[in-house]
Amino acid sequence: MKFNPVRIMTVVVAIFLMLTACGQGKKAVSQNPTAAKEGKTVTIVTSFYPMYIFTKNIAKDIPGVQVVNMTEPQTGCLHDYQLKPADMKVLEQAKILVSNGADMESFMDKVIQQLPNLKIVEASKGMELLKEEAHDQEDGHKEEGKEHDAEGAFNPHVWVSISGAIQEVKNIGEQLAVHDPANAVKYRSNTEEYVKRLEVQKGKMHSALKDIKTRDIVTFHEAFPYFAKEFNLNIVSVVEREPGSEPSAGELADLIKTVKDTKVKALFAEPQYSAKAAETIARETGAKVYILDPVATGPKDGDPEAYIKAMDKNLEVLLEALK
Repeated sequence: MKFNPVRIMTVVVAIFLMLTACGQGKKAVSQNPTAAKEGKTVTIVTSFYPMYIFTKNIAKDIPGVQVVNMTEPQTGCLHDYQLKPADMKVLEQAKILVSNGADMESFMDKVIQQLPNLKIVEASKGMELLKEEAHDQEDGHKEEGKEHDAEGAFNPHVWVSISGAIQEVKNIGEQLAVHDPANAVKYRSNTEEYVKRLEVQKGKMHSALKDIKTRDIVTFHEAFPYFAKEFNLNIVSVVEREPGSEPSAGELADLIKTVKDTKVKALFAEPQYSAKAAETIARETGAKVYILDPVATGPKDGDPEAYIKAMDKNLEVLLEALK
């Protein structure tokens, strides 16, 4: 058989051109902007623990969506929190920030202005808020650094009431759906699923507490007005008006007198703070100290069931304390 040099050269050139075209095709796909965009992660940052738990349930099992808590799980309410450099790094990488609102995260206002592309989700948006009274110190001056108007500031602890938590979860879910429309269907279905579980817990608690006769209580700080309103409990006094600032001798004497006069038998401390002052009152009055959790802190693993588990424990404690 004779070999035709021209024909062989034609075949070689054709193969070369075909391989080159295939290589160019692969390169074009790897640099496709749409494909790259589809591989991006949507980072949602939450301000503190209850927002973290709520958002983890709402963003559950959504590919490409990660939920990061800005503060340590044991930080608690952000009354006097100051942003750290590490917090700023987390925020700079986020697409969405989920906050409680109602002035809980007011310390972040200036920082948020510096991050114009950061989408803000406000869990308490549109909710009816209770007001706190302005509390003066013994010398008649308002506490330094605490700003109150004549009628008092809004109480931000809406999540402590399970009805408040349900509304916040709905708010978070809907706002996430707006800010991340690609995952809107999943956000809404997860929200609906979690709300159903919260509604079951709410019904369980209302049923168990509806017939209790003792409803006067003393709480540790101003975290429980929404909770008390939901379950028709009467907070006759508060041990620490500002968390972390123990009552003065005069305030302690007034608290002891109030407990004796009202015959309150249950004092509720919180797992986030020392129960020393409550224990002092208990010794002087014969009342007993119990632990009621506002679910402001929790374990590092961020168990999605943490809120419901804490409410279950609170129900157990209330039934023991108020029976």
